[in-house]
Amino acid sequence: MELRARIAEEIRRHGPIPFSRYMELCLYEPELGYYSRAAEQFGKTGDFYTASDVHGVFGKLLARQFDEMWRALGAPARIAIIELGPGRGLFAEDVLEWSKKKFPDFLEALHYTLIERSPQLSLRLRDRFARYLEGQAPGPAPGTPARGEMPGKISIAGSLDEMPQLPADLIVFANEFFDALPVEVIDSRGELRIALDGEGLVESFAAPTPEALAFLDRYGVHPQENQRAEATLAGVDYMRRIAGLVQRGFVVAIDYGYTREELLAGRPGSTVRAFRRHTISYTPYEAPGEQDITANVNFTALREVGLAAGLDAGHILTQAQFLMGIGEPNQFGDIFEDAKLPQEHIKLSLQLKHLVSPAGMGEYFQVLLMHRGVDKDLVRQLSGMTFARK
Repeated sequence: MELRARIAEEIRRHGPIPFSRYMELCLYEPELGYYSRAAEQFGKTGDFYTASDVHGVFGKLLARQFDEMWRALGAPARIAIIELGPGRGLFAEDVLEWSKKKFPDFLEALHYTLIERSPQLSLRLRDRFARYLEGQAPGPAPGTPARGEMPGKISIAGSLDEMPQLPADLIVFANEFFDALPVEVIDSRGELRIALDGEGLVESFAAPTPEALAFLDRYGVHPQENQRAEATLAGVDYMRRIAGLVQRGFVVAIDYGYTREELLAGRPGSTVRAFRRHTISYTPYEAPGEQDITANVNFTALREVGLAAGLDAGHILTQAQFLMGIGEPNQFGDIFEDAKLPQEHIKLSLQLKHLVSPAGMGEYFQVLLMHRGVDKDLVRQLSGMTFARK
């Protein structure tokens, strides 16, 4: 069965469905959803790029920041990084390899858990990290790891509920994760529903739910005539779960999005769009299951929900501020140390520029950094907070 037929069947059975349900089916329906298929989604041959697709410089910079966070926690004997939505695992691989080279004490304490709900992507992760997986340690003799390997450093789970037992100290990292969670869409005519007209998908509207209206009251703006807005109810629910996990440690969320203040200043209301073959479409009904569907992240909502759930602070920076702060102490020296030829140095410079420039990802992407159980003065001293301090 094709996904369009699967969606039509559900609408016939239950009536028009919320946009959030449509988005859930399009992205995550087993075997049919965008992230459940065997097709390539990432990089040049896929539909979009993430920061780790640009170059390993992103993972190298974050490895430095994770090492500082570990030290701010008092360099505990065990610490876990939980990465949400790791995709192909490029970021995790860069963090582990760079930590092995630059931050061996941190690496010794580290266990890395990848949370990936897509069975297809999980299989690819298991293949990529076979030499790291817990219980699959390579070595010349039983119990003796091969030289240069890091057995037992990674585990892979399909959800937060399936994770291994965690240490007291955690870093939860989410890069371009929240933008792919289903959203409710509120139009000036009501809350968006997806209905059928013959065999075609069409939009209809119903009275907004109290939950969606309360979200807009607290964190967003209500749409005016011919406008739309999103209520990211799934996102705030996930943030509550994350906050409940962290008894001592950090939460770092990086994504494209906005704050409520930016919305009030005139940011456009509707941000739902689809990506296919590196082309943006604002019509998410054309190819169900064959295109990514995303919506900008409401960072005010994530921050306020995190605070209400017991996390401290709620620093929101641009990606440029965050990465420039991490790289400033040594002028990105370690990033370029393997560039032996001038053209290699130029290539790295261009990749770094894409990550931090306003024309690239630098201003469009924002970083939310929250913590619990960490001295606030030590948090302010993190290199990633340099430009927040200034």
